[in-house]
Amino acid sequence: MKKDAIFLKSDKRAGDFEFNAEVAEVFNDMLERSIPFYLEQQAMIRGLCRNLWIPGTKVYDMGCSTATTLIGLSRELPASARFVGYDNSLPMLERARGNIEKNHFQERIDLRHGELNGQLSDLPLENASVVTMCWTLQFIRPLRRDDVIRWIYDALVDEGVLIVTEKILTNSGHMNRFFIDLYYEFKRQQGYADAEIVRKREALENVLVPYRLEENVELFRRNGFELVETFFQWFNFAGFLCVKKPAMAAPSRGQS
Repeated sequence: MKKDAIFLKSDKRAGDFEFNAEVAEVFNDMLERSIPFYLEQQAMIRGLCRNLWIPGTKVYDMGCSTATTLIGLSRELPASARFVGYDNSLPMLERARGNIEKNHFQERIDLRHGELNGQLSDLPLENASVVTMCWTLQFIRPLRRDDVIRWIYDALVDEGVLIVTEKILTNSGHMNRFFIDLYYEFKRQQGYADAEIVRKREALENVLVPYRLEENVELFRRNGFELVETFFQWFNFAGFLCVKKPAMAAPSRGQS
């Protein structure tokens, strides 16, 4: 796994961040060193899917990047399970295909190019009991997020689940700054220099738009998910489990 040193370059300007070939090459290292408890969160997602996947349905990963989540789930779920990964980055998809082939999951994982900020009707999403979005929702334009969540809700079978991991804001500007300082200390402990941290923050400033925890919960609930639980939180990072409950059956004739 190649080490992430992209933002050590002094000529890296704010606004340059994109999921290009340079990022794809070091993305796994970037995730493990930039997301607190990344491996633990991946294990939690596998545990949730193992218990909540419904046989005969599909698992979708929105923003599948290098296919780490899909490969982990393929190892966890029965051989009959089928997986679909969407990503808008062709370099990410190219690296994902290589990782899938290396792990011999070509017959189980279908990778597709798709833009969640684009026309959702062009992206097939059907017969899903599990949809994962790992640090993806924050990159979707805020005005589009309701459409995306409702689209996912409508595609889920009854008792299907949406699993979201996300960066979040606090309700207090002072506390938000405090949590961010703690996060930057975490990144220093992972070997990132202060210059790297500052350059990446500037590059992401207009690209990554987080919501407060309550705003995310309300987003999920107003688009159909009655049951929304936080299964993980570390300062300004959180994981959400959203469940589509079965529609209430109409009363039988003669019942009041």
